[in-house]
Parts: sequence; C-alpha cells; structure tokens
Amino acid sequence: MGIDLGTANTLVYVSGKGIVLQEPSVVAIDQNEKVPLAVGEDAKKMLGRTPGNVVALRPLRDGVIADFDTAELMLKHFIRRVHEGRTLVSPRIVIGIPSGVTGVERRAVMEAAAQAGARDVYLIDEPVAAAIGAGLPVAEPTGNLIVDIGGGTTEVAVLSLQGTVLSESVRIAGDELNEAIVQYMKKVHNLVIGERTSEEIKIQLGSAYPTQDGDDASMDVRGLHLLSGLPRTVTIKGPEIRESMAEPLAVIVEAVKRTLERTPPELASDIIDRGIMLAGGGALLKGLDTLISHETGIVTHVAADPLSCVVLGTGRVLENFKQLERVFSGRSRNM
Repeated sequence: MGIDLGTANTLVYVSGKGIVLQEPSVVAIDQNEKVPLAVGEDAKKMLGRTPGNVVALRPLRDGVIADFDTAELMLKHFIRRVHEGRTLVSPRIVIGIPSGVTGVERRAVMEAAAQAGARDVYLIDEPVAAAIGAGLPVAEPTGNLIVDIGGGTTEVAVLSLQGTVLSESVRIAGDELNEAIVQYMKKVHNLVIGERTSEEIKIQLGSAYPTQDGDDASMDVRGLHLLSGLPRTVTIKGPEIRESMAEPLAVIVEAVKRTLERTPPELASDIIDRGIMLAGGGALLKGLDTLISHETGIVTHVAADPLSCVVLGTGRVLENFKQLERVFSGRSRNM
C-alpha cells in the first residue's frame, strides 16, 4: 500500500488496484465523547461550521504531523476503508513525506502508520516519489528537476540515479496562498472569509501570470463585513487575486532559483534540455509554469496528473520493489 500523507489530501494506492482513495486530510471529533464523527470529505464540509462540542481539524501542518493521535485515527480509518473493514490485514506501507522533515518528525509518521496496523513502514521523500509518479527517468544518470507544490510544503529537488543530489523544502505552499487571499480580502475589502472560500477563490480566479481569460474573470464572494459585522457580498477580479498571492509565489520561485544555482554543471545542462517538472496540487494554479519558466529561462512542464504524482510514485516503488529499493529514506519493521 502506498500513501501520500498530505497536509491537504491523503491518497492511497493499492498494488494491482491503483489509486483507491483520495480524501481531504481532515478529521471531525466530538470533544465530549472523544470519538471521530467523520473523516475525509464529510469532515471537510464541517470546517468552520461546527457546534461547540465538535472540532474539525487537520492533523498535518506544513507536511508534518501536528496532532499525533488524530493522524493515527485518520490513517487507521483510511486503511480500514481500503481493506473494506477487514481487521486482520497488516500491509507493507510506503509513505511519501517532505524531504525537509526532521528525524523526530520521520519517526512520528512511522509510529502513526505502525499503530494504524502496518507490518513494514518505508518512507520515501516526496520529490523522489513525485518524479517517479510523473514518469521521469530517475534511475538513469541524468539530471531531473522536480518542483512538488503541496498544501503545506514546496519541495524542489534535483534527482539522478535513484537519489536526491540536492533538495530544498520551503514551508510555503497551497495553504499560504489561501491565507494570503484571506488577508487580502480583510485588508482591501474589509471582508472576513474562511479557509474553504479562499480555496474556491484560488481555484476559480487564481493565476500566477497574466492571462487574457483569467484577467477578465470575476467572482462574487460572500463573507462577514468587518465594519458592520453583517454578511456582505463583494465582487473581485482575477488580477487582484494574483497580486494577493505574489509574495508566497515569489518565495517558491526563489527556492527553484537557489536550487538551480547549486546544481552541478553536468546535471544543470541535463535540466536545460529536459526542463523543469511541476507536481502537486499547487501545479494546477494557472500560469505557474509560465511564471517559473519566465523567471528561470528554462522550459517548465506540468505533470499529466499533478495531484496523484506522489501516490503513483509510491505505488510504482511497491510494484518494482527490488529495482527501486535504494530510493527509501527510512524504514521500520514490526516483528
């Protein structure tokens, strides 16, 4: 079983079946009974809409486990769902995690998976998994540059011969883009909006580079007016949202540039030939490939299915275990 344990979404791949589960990484818990009421899509609908005794929370922040017990609960639930409730299954699990996490954070992920019933737990760095999932030839002695933009972290890595030559992880990604939109709406329009609304705005109007279609588009946004304290509707346009996200996007572009500056010359020439590959949900932001290629002067491609790259990569590693065994960054065995 391959798992992409993401800040925003968790995806599960089962050998021979493909991707069998894709759900938001959200758990709703009844505070009085201390039991989970909903996990995944049902829990996401409750974000910002729960009564006092119910808390809808995301157990992962910036790509790492922020709430251990809830993360374990969520993993258990997803593993059980994939196995249709069969309890005596202890699968071998490969989990994609950000390359910049500490040893303690790695152990927390392994422990959560082991507690959730895994037999063997293997960790693989997300950029490596994303590159394998995007179909890059990571086993060959050629340089590949992958940029994996998730919900909590952006990973930039140069890969060759099944290994990471150099990588950089910045904790600026989809969540920060949403937060930038929330702050912009508050500052410019005096409107308080929630996390889900800001994500809708990003998907519908968000762009990283000027485009004719995007700049003409507009959208009605409902929220609470700061001054009157009453619900209010405001119409916003595409260029405003691009301006609001400019700062976090500049951090991502800088991380790509810094990685390129440190790349050995032979690998750099491979990257110029092959281009940069974008993966992760953030790669779906309109015009991001154009922005990176404009800033670096290197052709930038978006993976065929950016959201599933990491989980597809974990699945390919599972299915070609012997050939790709060198890609793991950590493992634990429960005997």
